[in-house]
Amino acid sequence: MFIVDAHLDLAYNALQKKRDPRRKLAELRAAEAPAFKRGIPTVSFSAMRRAGVGLVFATLFNSPQDQPFDDGSEEDETYATPEQAHRLGMQQVDFYRRLVDEDESLRLVTDVATLNEVVASHSTAGARPLLGLLLLMEGADHIRTPEETELWREAGVRVIGPAWDDTRYCDGAWRGSKRGLSADGRALLDVMGDLGLILDLTHMSELAALQALDAYGGPVVATHANARALVPTERQLSDQQIRLIGERDGVIGCVLFNAFLRAGYRKGDSKELVTLDHIVAHIDHVCQLIGDARHAGIGSDLDGGFGAADIPTPLGSIADLPLIAGALRDKGYSDDDVAGIMGGNWVDLLRRTLA
Repeated sequence: MFIVDAHLDLAYNALQKKRDPRRKLAELRAAEAPAFKRGIPTVSFSAMRRAGVGLVFATLFNSPQDQPFDDGSEEDETYATPEQAHRLGMQQVDFYRRLVDEDESLRLVTDVATLNEVVASHSTAGARPLLGLLLLMEGADHIRTPEETELWREAGVRVIGPAWDDTRYCDGAWRGSKRGLSADGRALLDVMGDLGLILDLTHMSELAALQALDAYGGPVVATHANARALVPTERQLSDQQIRLIGERDGVIGCVLFNAFLRAGYRKGDSKELVTLDHIVAHIDHVCQLIGDARHAGIGSDLDGGFGAADIPTPLGSIADLPLIAGALRDKGYSDDDVAGIMGGNWVDLLRRTLA
């Protein structure tokens, strides 16, 4: 089964946290034990390959100085100005390009031909399975002016999420809706549309997301967001947002952080409180609202500030993603629908949009 994970902070973790995905999980865990300030590591290239992961959306993410990421982020290099954000983002682009240059099994996915090469490598007898990296900008502060977006597209970025926290372009969901899209945010969407880029609604306040859905004519997704009906915070998607993404033929990736899967869960609570059934419940909610299984996927965010102790039982790392497929089958999903949710739906969307 070809698996797609639509959200991993690989460059951020490698450059800021010294979690190089080329190292094995056992090595990463040994290097951080016993403190595990950002949780027990769960992501490495070797673990992805064991799972059958063939494509990941690899982020450009950096913390703003006034809202730093928790869990040891006082050690991070943060940004306070657009120039600083731009520099940090370009460092991450360079990191991904070095990875691809140095490892012939990696591909930077920017077009349909490369995507098809990666997918075919997983089904061709005797071929070495490739791992594709598709660049996703999480938080558009890296873009100094909307007109600069073309520079980032030339660098390989194909998906842009205007928000992580509040940005110059829109409100983030963490602090709630206040102003929605700014004038620069609307200008950013205009440029993105001209360039054929994918808009990621994740982390946007509901007001900003609804305004963007109305203003943006290009492809829309939520790479890593769950259902607010099950976990009632603005960080998750309302039923209205889910339906609108479905109407636009977008895909919604399920996040595997326990606090986003079970209402009331707090980081550090017992891992056993959350199971594969909670993952299936969020995916099923999306499928039932939209009316089919073509718009649900996985966007694990497994390296996004939590670790193995705060992901559902019995998952221990990204190597265990195939367990989700079994849970979906147990729920009654067909093999075709399971294959779509585990990766095929993202591949179909990219084939449409990258073309």
